[in-house]
Amino acid sequence: MKAFIPYIAFLGLNASLLAYTSSLQAVTPRSEKFIALGTEPFWSVTVSKNGIVYSSPEVKKQTFPYVQPLAAQGRPADLVRVYRLRGNNTLILQKVSACSDGMSDKNYPYSAVLILGNKVLEGCAQKQ
Repeated sequence: MKAFIPYIAFLGLNASLLAYTSSLQAVTPRSEKFIALGTEPFWSVTVSKNGIVYSSPEVKKQTFPYVQPLAAQGRPADLVRVYRLRGNNTLILQKVSACSDGMSDKNYPYSAVLILGNKVLEGCAQKQ
């Protein structure tokens, strides 16, 4: 009987872990195509299943493999998307009421922060 009680506890723990894992998958945002851009300096990033592509006047094209974005824990999946890219690089897209690129009258639904090594670039983004 003593050996049976830990076995029951083990089964309960496994069931809890399975339920937790299922809930994590439910909040993982599905892949969609995004374009992020910034001014002064000018830069852009395109996010798609084919890859994440950064370009600027200085860097014609730098391609990273597509990675599933991380979502903010306990928040809607579409609120924050964090793409951890190869090397010491990260793209963060956050839903906002309006983001202005500073050059046009257009407002974007996402703000964008691109961290490339020690360089931080700020801009706006939208779904394509």
